Amino acid sequence: MKVFKNRILPSILLSLIAISQSGCGKMFGLERQKDYDYVKKTLDPNIGVSARKFLEDRATGTGMASDPTDTVFKYMKLGLEYAGIDLAEYEKSDRTFLFLHNVGVRVLPTKVTNGVTVTTSNIPTAGLWFDYPIVTGVNPTTGLPITKPATKWSDYPKEDVKNYFLYLIGQGKYNFDNLNADNVAVKSLLPANTVLSKSSMLGYFNNGKGFDENGIFYLKILNNSDQAPIVHNNRTNDRSAGYVATNGIVHVFGAALAPSF
Repeated sequence: MKVFKNRILPSILLSLIAISQSGCGKMFGLERQKDYDYVKKTLDPNIGVSARKFLEDRATGTGMASDPTDTVFKYMKLGLEYAGIDLAEYEKSDRTFLFLHNVGVRVLPTKVTNGVTVTTSNIPTAGLWFDYPIVTGVNPTTGLPITKPATKWSDYPKEDVKNYFLYLIGQGKYNFDNLNADNVAVKSLLPANTVLSKSSMLGYFNNGKGFDENGIFYLKILNNSDQAPIVHNNRTNDRSAGYVATNGIVHVFGAALAPSF
């Protein structure tokens, strides 16, 4: 048996090599692989709807794809509703809209049981509600704030949430075509000299004022990365960016956005 294998195997190998190196277009009846030139394509950034519709469709799962699980802006929309902001603001033109993905608001701890991922607590471990927690008091020894993560928008004063979202709407269009590696100042809808309360750690930014005095946020492109993300206030990279709505530009962030530089 060993002699048979040792004699027949070289013959088979030689036959295969001969066939594979032949100029025939087929091998064992199969077409040989052809070479193709790679053509780089850029996805169309135009979403064909207003920023408002983009927000609403992907907050409720009623978008063009009709995917009921596509609710990535659910918690942003809940925040806008709590703050009493008219969504008509997201239909006005010549603006740059900074959207918060759900994970930019709150990330809950999970575990996998029998292949199924389940949430183990309603206390966030990341996102705005964790990064800028609610202040419950002051440590008498250190003088530092005592905090706990928020679990719902109403843990924050309504006025703070309203002003926070106004700060995330910029006047003018800022996208990859007019941003660069240097920070560009963008005037938001937030009135100048608006101050955050000390009810959360948001109010401890900017020497206790929270917001930038002039209602300005900064955007730049981080060009030392293959992804070249857009960066907000020198701190937070976008999750996805450059959506061209019919009335402006949308950049999406998957982490908390600071109220000042």
